[in-house]
Amino acid sequence: MEKIKELVERRKAAKLGGGQKRIDAQHQKGKLTARERIALLLDEGSFEEFDMFVQHRCTNFGTDKIKYDGDGVVTGMGTIDGRLVYVYAQDFTVNGGSMSETMASKICKVMDMAVKVGAPIIGLNDSGGARIQEGICSLAGYGEIFERNILASGVVPQISGIFGPCAGGAVYSPALTDFTVMIKDTSYMFLTGPSVVKAVTGENVTQEELGGAVVHTKKSGVAHFAAKDEEEGVQTIRTLLSFLPSNNREQAPIVKTSDPAGRYDDALNEIIPDNPNKAYDMYEVIGSIVDEGRFLEVQRSWAKNIIIGFAHMNGRSVGIVANQPKVLAGVLDINASRKAARFVRFCDAFNIPIVSLVDVPGFLCGTQQEYGGIISHGAKLLYAYGEATVPKVTVTLRKSYGGAHITMSCKQLRGDINYAWPSANIAVMGAEGAVEILYSKELSKIEDPAECQAATEQKRHEYNDLFCNPYNAASYGYIDDIIEPRNTRFRVIRALEQLADKKVSNPWKKHDNLPL
Repeated sequence: MEKIKELVERRKAAKLGGGQKRIDAQHQKGKLTARERIALLLDEGSFEEFDMFVQHRCTNFGTDKIKYDGDGVVTGMGTIDGRLVYVYAQDFTVNGGSMSETMASKICKVMDMAVKVGAPIIGLNDSGGARIQEGICSLAGYGEIFERNILASGVVPQISGIFGPCAGGAVYSPALTDFTVMIKDTSYMFLTGPSVVKAVTGENVTQEELGGAVVHTKKSGVAHFAAKDEEEGVQTIRTLLSFLPSNNREQAPIVKTSDPAGRYDDALNEIIPDNPNKAYDMYEVIGSIVDEGRFLEVQRSWAKNIIIGFAHMNGRSVGIVANQPKVLAGVLDINASRKAARFVRFCDAFNIPIVSLVDVPGFLCGTQQEYGGIISHGAKLLYAYGEATVPKVTVTLRKSYGGAHITMSCKQLRGDINYAWPSANIAVMGAEGAVEILYSKELSKIEDPAECQAATEQKRHEYNDLFCNPYNAASYGYIDDIIEPRNTRFRVIRALEQLADKKVSNPWKKHDNLPL
């Protein structure tokens, strides 16, 4: 009985982490503890903890005199909606959640288990960084974690929740995972803090301005979701997992839906403006064709000229990639190309079909884009689509010009089913630019301005009739069918069902050489 009593007391003490005083301090900051976060994340009663009694082994600077069971991180397994996941949550109440050698070994253990059994890994970060007292051993621990992030990439989904500080080398683990969720006003990520920035550059900046949730979801694109509080952040992770398979050998779970596959929407027949330069909202199209209009957008606030995210179509999980005409006319630029490319590759890695909604006038021009490497970044998206072996269904709504047409999952990049609306313009470029190139000499000889304008308009009409429609592309088989917009949902669902058992493989290679 004494031994059992000891076990109960040790467990009780371990669950308090750094003690009630530090727990209260965590709550006063508006933050939950590591265990509270896990309890919110996992199904009730499903959590099984590992390594509760692990303690650090460092003796430097008197650290051997203060030890806590668990050593600053809570690890284990549980379920989310009945599906197995592995989780670790850094405990800020123990040495500020700083990384020790033993903390790293605990995290590595659950990561190894996740890969072994094929289950997602969820890391909840709240740490002051490396434990300075442990020196190189702490850094080695980070390296062990990073290596496992790399080996698990494309094998099991990896999700990072940033629920407090994440600085220095610690930021690279979230950066290596598939999705990162941050909390507004309470979490931040940066390589060097404000004091170092001021010392090196003279720049005065707060933690929030340097690496807060708004910064990383709007300016850098490092984070994928920004939640208003921890409860919303945890729910975001749970919702995200509902669209994902447990590993790269499985399919995402099929969910029940009351939304008929054959539902049509007459509003889509009128959504494209008569003026080709007038914008419309691509969100309306997405909402119209997916189940119950539900769409989990990824990186909503960054590179808004392209939209990416998850939805269900007839209960099946799909990845949506769509140009947004309301922002920069839907052009592809550096950030949009990077954003979409990584998403396409994630979907391909985890067997999630890709539905592309195309209205793209081209790539953004200018010295800033060229100097920034738009050629290489655009190639990333082209490469991602061309490499992907999952079902790919493309619908061209309006403009699809030049290199951007090729990049957005065209037939030549192994697009499986390519549809177009009657409003689609598929060409090298729009009529205005084309006429200027093709007929500039001829038109320059017309002296009368009115006559010149009339001739120019006539040439534009001729060009539009020849190229700026879907029928020319369809005549070559590059478009499989021209569909009535209101039937888009039904046609896409039927295409996906047709492709459900698609099997295609790429040539054997050690790995690819993506244009980074």
